[in-house]
Amino acid sequence: MTKQAETTIHDIAKYLNISASTVSRALNDNPLISEATRKKIRKVANEMGYRPNTLAANFRTKRTNTIGVIVPLINRHFFSSVISGIEDIAYSQGYTVSISQSNDNFQKETKIAKTMFNNRVDGVIVSIGMETKSFEHLELFLERKIPLVFFDRAVDEINAHKIVVDDFGGAYRVTKHLIEQGAKKIAHIGGPTNLKIYEDRKQGFLEAMKDAGLKTDKKLIIHNSLRHDDGVDAIRKLMDKNKKIDAIFCANDTTALSAIVYLKELGIKIPEDILVMGFSNEPFSRVTTPSISTVKQPGFLMGQKAAELLIHQINNKKADIKYQTLVMPTELLIRESSQKNVLNLH
Repeated sequence: MTKQAETTIHDIAKYLNISASTVSRALNDNPLISEATRKKIRKVANEMGYRPNTLAANFRTKRTNTIGVIVPLINRHFFSSVISGIEDIAYSQGYTVSISQSNDNFQKETKIAKTMFNNRVDGVIVSIGMETKSFEHLELFLERKIPLVFFDRAVDEINAHKIVVDDFGGAYRVTKHLIEQGAKKIAHIGGPTNLKIYEDRKQGFLEAMKDAGLKTDKKLIIHNSLRHDDGVDAIRKLMDKNKKIDAIFCANDTTALSAIVYLKELGIKIPEDILVMGFSNEPFSRVTTPSISTVKQPGFLMGQKAAELLIHQINNKKADIKYQTLVMPTELLIRESSQKNVLNLH
């Protein structure tokens, strides 16, 4: 059985007895061709099974109309919200979005970046992984003048647009709330400090403690990758030291949940005995028992802003770009895990 040849604009032109250039203009909605003629040509093209040769078009324009997005974990609510915001803008502007997750693995992130580069994406939106400490794989895009925008986990060493949240302020308000609830000995479980967001959250915690006149015990500050098992290990270490802890501020909700589960197993009541707070407002934080106090980040809006800035760069490559760092506000969500005075109200 012979394979049927792909329909071309020349086949359509021959069938309609018109020039191929007229067919091309009609299929590209050129206003020089009347609407009636455009409709007639599109109808015949559909009937003949014509498919636009996007590879050839991309070769001519040197554009793929594709945006690459690299995130650490797609299954985190924050990152999926950002992706939704990116897609909302990108698709409305005629771009497709290629999404990959690094799983916080540096080698995988590097491979993804190089694949996107080789596939000639028009620009990249990225949040780096926890293991990322060198940036040659990202600098590659800038060397070839391929626009790059960071969100959440940004890189200070690279000159590019950055969309971040007020991590310092969010952590400060978390700590202040715990202090207002009567906590004095507060532990902090943070992420790796090579990532600025976790360093900023730690600094917000320390500043709030200082402003309240409370001493910070360095033994009560632990940094890890903030996965479930790491959260359990961190809580175990804190409790094994036999310290009298009033509250625990966790740098994400996954660790806060790990803390609550482990403490419950020890017979420790939350919030009566120890207050617990997270960060990022994962969907589970609202439905656990007790519900987890946390910090909400405007993920969808961050994604929209990142896409707008990237597409503007793609469309204005020759213009001088003044790179911006947009700091988005956070919202403190107070729930059961950090409020002693909400108990026994029912």
